[in-house]
Amino acid sequence: MKLLRRVLVSVVLLLAVGYAGVVGYMYVNQRGLQYDAEGPITALADTVLGGAEEIAVPVGDGAVHGWYRAPRAGRPLIVYYKGNSGSFSEEHIRYEQFVADGYGFVAFDYRGFPTSPGTISQQGMLEDAIAVYDWAAAKGFPMVIWGRSLGSGPSTYVASTRDANALLLETPFLSAVTVAAERYPYLPVYWVMQDQFPVNEWIADVAEPVLVAHGTGDVTIGVSNGERVHAIAPNKDELWIEPGAGHGDLWNRGIWGHARPFFERAMAE
Repeated sequence: MKLLRRVLVSVVLLLAVGYAGVVGYMYVNQRGLQYDAEGPITALADTVLGGAEEIAVPVGDGAVHGWYRAPRAGRPLIVYYKGNSGSFSEEHIRYEQFVADGYGFVAFDYRGFPTSPGTISQQGMLEDAIAVYDWAAAKGFPMVIWGRSLGSGPSTYVASTRDANALLLETPFLSAVTVAAERYPYLPVYWVMQDQFPVNEWIADVAEPVLVAHGTGDVTIGVSNGERVHAIAPNKDELWIEPGAGHGDLWNRGIWGHARPFFERAMAE
């Protein structure tokens, strides 16, 4: 009996040490696990973005780099907050469509992503998001905000502190820590995760109309996140749920056909 007790105690201790090791590893390496900042850079010259220019917006002791194009008269400027993977420049097809329809845009890489040197953190990304918005707002055009995936965090934060005309959230999370908890229910993520991006808290201060787009086939950020974000938005507009669409499918599934009339409605208010 004593031997069995000792064996059980040893097993429990080994499991506890192993669990602590896993938690410790994830805590120390969490930003490397959370962010996917590597990826190719597309040169502006390799796109069909006529009239667009490269920009460097000062932040901290450096700058974030991106592209800017002014809108045609009567159209707003889209401030685009990218997702987690690679460089903003990879999504140039989106910006080309914006410009073709008369919209202006500004898009950029957060610090630590391919075109912008620095270290990735929630605080840095929020500072970058505000700095780019304020830089663009100084141009004097009407402003609409588009946040995709990870960008739903910075974009919602900006909308909660600045006065734009609309906020579009594409595949948003309720919070980054919610996604982590759903993915790793056996880990104490609420206690150890540093960059939690609490969209569920920030959206309470968003006065702009909000459109949420998500797909039922999204395995990166479950569709229930988008549904819950829309449910708590103070000024709801459309909730577009696309059957079967995965995390990166919504552009090809027609999100621009929802975004453009949404922005028109917002501008008419």
